[in-house]
Amino acid sequence: MSRTPSSFADLRRLLRYARAHHGHIGLASLCSVLNKLFDIMPEILIGMAIDVVVRQEESFMAGLGLAEPFHQIVALGALTILVWGFESVFEFLLLVLWRNLAQKLQHDLRLDAYDHLQSLDMAWFEDASTGNLVAILNDDVNQLERFLNGGANDLIQVVVTVVSVGAVFFFLSPVIALMAFTPIPVILVGAFWFQRRAQPLYADVRERVGVLAARLANNIAGIATIKSFTRESHELERLREDSTAYVDANRRAIRISSAFIPVIRMAIMAGFVATLVYGGKSVLDGELNAGAYSVLVFLTQRLLWPLTRMAETIDLFERAMASTRRILNLIGTPVRVRHGDTPLDVENVRGEVRFRGVGFAYGEGAEVLSDIDLEVPAGSTVALVGQTGSGKSTLVKLLLRFYEPRQGAVLLDGHDLADLAVQDLRAAIGFVSQDVYLFHGTVRENIAYGRPDADEAAVREAARMAEAEEFILALPAGYDTVVGERGQKLSGGQRQRISIARAVLKDPPIVILDEATSAVDNETEAAIQRSMKRMAEGRTVFVIAHRLSTIVDADLICVLDRGRIVEQGSHRALLERDGIYRALWRVQTGLGEL
Repeated sequence: MSRTPSSFADLRRLLRYARAHHGHIGLASLCSVLNKLFDIMPEILIGMAIDVVVRQEESFMAGLGLAEPFHQIVALGALTILVWGFESVFEFLLLVLWRNLAQKLQHDLRLDAYDHLQSLDMAWFEDASTGNLVAILNDDVNQLERFLNGGANDLIQVVVTVVSVGAVFFFLSPVIALMAFTPIPVILVGAFWFQRRAQPLYADVRERVGVLAARLANNIAGIATIKSFTRESHELERLREDSTAYVDANRRAIRISSAFIPVIRMAIMAGFVATLVYGGKSVLDGELNAGAYSVLVFLTQRLLWPLTRMAETIDLFERAMASTRRILNLIGTPVRVRHGDTPLDVENVRGEVRFRGVGFAYGEGAEVLSDIDLEVPAGSTVALVGQTGSGKSTLVKLLLRFYEPRQGAVLLDGHDLADLAVQDLRAAIGFVSQDVYLFHGTVRENIAYGRPDADEAAVREAARMAEAEEFILALPAGYDTVVGERGQKLSGGQRQRISIARAVLKDPPIVILDEATSAVDNETEAAIQRSMKRMAEGRTVFVIAHRLSTIVDADLICVLDRGRIVEQGSHRALLERDGIYRALWRVQTGLGEL
């Protein structure tokens, strides 16, 4: 079992990440220090006032040149006004600075984590949980924000209190200082014991949050399936198990933090009683004046009572560091698809594609593609056919560089894709997937997704080419109709045609149609075929199809079987052979050898 990294190591990682904000952190910390220094000064002023009342012309203030007791009191009153004023000013500044820092840092972390997420290869997403990723980008980032809003200031001020009050104690009475400080080692030992015990517990809490978020996200996305199979009770029970596990993980952490506070209170009581009794005896014996005694009693409270919040502050710190670890681990996930440096002039891409000795496997699994050699002339239409799992979709995803081939290379116009800038490469390719994804928004916004600056005329022309305008105009608000999440308000065929319109409007030199007619009826299929023919003019087109009737006019048909190209040629040439394609044609049409 791997050891959980130290929370202090996570804090160092966070500080390294936030180096652009170090000036802001330093200024906020300075305001926290000054606020606490001014905050403890009233107790000292009270002691000085008592000293004036008791000793009058022999007081500490008299030694500063103010002989008249009333003038000493007035001076102390003026100092009190200044101290409270400065304390209030620095309180305001520290709150503004720490809270603004929390906003800036959580904003940067969320954007950087999401930006890095978008650069990861598709293989990584296949093993990742969407709900867990959402929990990291949202809940974990917010957890860090909560710590920066108050917890960081509390930690700094506890240290300032111990140092500054300790200096006053040792100046007035070293013996009483030792008595007052005796509980502090107990408190610190308890704090570090709690920190070590709490760290793995809060790491478990954050993991449980991710599992719970994943369950909710998956169930909401699959609500139609749950309803159709009447599995509502089953899913509720599974959610109850995940939620109970989260509650139990929090309960274990709460039990530890709750035990810490009573121990701290008993230690504080011992220090306070020692100061009260021994200091009082020293005053009675004439070894300590009443003003100094008052300062020591008041400052004992200032020194020890804030330590009761240590459990709460460390609890917040541990939760924040557990979240920080998850966020920075996501940002630190290595990008396995290397981004090339060579720019690609999309306007001048011819569209000549070559697969040269390509092999590929998902993770550590068996090879999905082996020894793929394929040359696709610019402007030609190539169809990929074969049984499910033969490697058709994987082949075109290598062209999009969603994955990296294990062996061989894919070339575009003679350039190895690994050397090209990924953004330029994908800008040159229009992809219409069998699993159409429409964003929550209007029809117009979805068509113009690849070209958000496109005008109304261009959007409508793309819709007409995809034979989508007729049904779009029949929608309640036409092009302004909101399609719903994932386009759920539209039929499968309607979603498919909007997806094609989106690719048409992008106007790329290369188009990939992955089962573009898989979810449509015969009439819609015929419409899509017509739009595909128009879109193929002057472009290199890859068509993946189970319905062979849709690819009979392709310039080249490649038949894949178990990750290898076993046949290739035109439709008529392949029918003349006694091979896999001819057998598939017979099964689908029953027309024999046309």
